[in-house]
Amino acid sequence: MIYLASASPRRRELLRQLGVEFEAMPSNILEARRTGESPTDYVLRVARDKARFVAKRVHERGLPALPVLGADTEVVLDGEILGKPQDRDHGLALLRRLSGRTHEVLSALCVVTPAGEHTALNTSRVSFAALTEAQIAQYWETGEPVDKAGAYAIQGRAAAFIERLEGSYSGVMGLPLHELAEILNKIGEGVV
Repeated sequence: MIYLASASPRRRELLRQLGVEFEAMPSNILEARRTGESPTDYVLRVARDKARFVAKRVHERGLPALPVLGADTEVVLDGEILGKPQDRDHGLALLRRLSGRTHEVLSALCVVTPAGEHTALNTSRVSFAALTEAQIAQYWETGEPVDKAGAYAIQGRAAAFIERLEGSYSGVMGLPLHELAEILNKIGEGVV
């Protein structure tokens, strides 16, 4: 049993896929990149901050001291974190930038236990096909890209845009399961 420092339905789905029992306790921390912070340092810090925040809350409330999982996933193109779309125009612009290009998806996780912290980072490369303006607009209208990093969901309709994936499908979804299973097995929360 662990605490999940996230409200993400995708992360919940992925934990269920592994058979990990969890209680969701969203951290709701402010996610803001620091000046000069690299995308890698940023995702690792945010994952740690989420896990530490919830671990502190668990301690303050006198709840059972279970492992706390924090995670962050970002889409990076040309060294720039694209983030989530702010509105329709921004979402369309993000999809145009990804069209016909290969980008990275950085997915970091941190598990905080009373004995210490365990972090991992997965980097995947995703190649998009060239998209037409009509495809971009139609995809936006589905509502799927609204709250997604890079304005797309690999597990949804955007799968049709992906020519190639090098790395972790679950990492692109938001939680690299291989790395998570390694950490959970290491701390005695065995995953098959």
